Amino acid sequence: MKPASYTQATAVGWAAVSADLDRHGWAVLPGLIGDEDCDAIAALYDRESGFRDRIVMARHGYGRGEYRYFAYPLPATVQHLRIDLYRHLAPIANRWQARMGLDTRFPDTHEAFLARCHAAGQARPTPLVLRYGPDDYNSLHQDIYGAHVFPLQVATLLSRPGRDFTGGEFVMTEQRPRMQTRPAVVPLGKGDAVVFAVNTRPHRGTRGDYRVTMRHGVSTIYAGRRHTLGIIFHDAT
Repeated sequence: MKPASYTQATAVGWAAVSADLDRHGWAVLPGLIGDEDCDAIAALYDRESGFRDRIVMARHGYGRGEYRYFAYPLPATVQHLRIDLYRHLAPIANRWQARMGLDTRFPDTHEAFLARCHAAGQARPTPLVLRYGPDDYNSLHQDIYGAHVFPLQVATLLSRPGRDFTGGEFVMTEQRPRMQTRPAVVPLGKGDAVVFAVNTRPHRGTRGDYRVTMRHGVSTIYAGRRHTLGIIFHDAT
């Protein structure tokens, strides 16, 4: 599959994305992937080849539904998006690290970051396609696969809400110290992506920055079928 119709990451308004990430811990990238590529990526799910693993969520207590991790080499569209998005997100990630008082910094290129992961034994690819049907859902969670964790990830909706499925909203929660959990429902259309915090993010309070804990999930699908492309930048052990 050639990277034909997806929107180049360079066309995204990254200043606004950075501001939204600082404010909410997530930001929407409208129309990141065109309809043609959305359909092509979703159609890969039923192929025998090209994947390293299939997870049935109910067997592990993750929710209901299933997902498949791509094998290397990744499909061209997924590979290009992973490289391009990382390049724009790395400066934001490094700024967050500094604000949270963390020493780790991320290199400019995804290739260099993957080399760091692979040297530490995190060599299994993590980009994946998720499939949900009626009554399926994804419990709140964090995608951490080893010691090396890039603090941002991207999920792109490959199906059209209201036509292909109903329900199935993307949900984020934020837990601040000594406060109750705050939920957010992220509005997405087909081809829209959300970039969001993997585990913690900085929040500026009256006494400076402190860390808040983020989790994400998907609410119950009422009817139809929902596909999502997940792009995680660190690999797994």
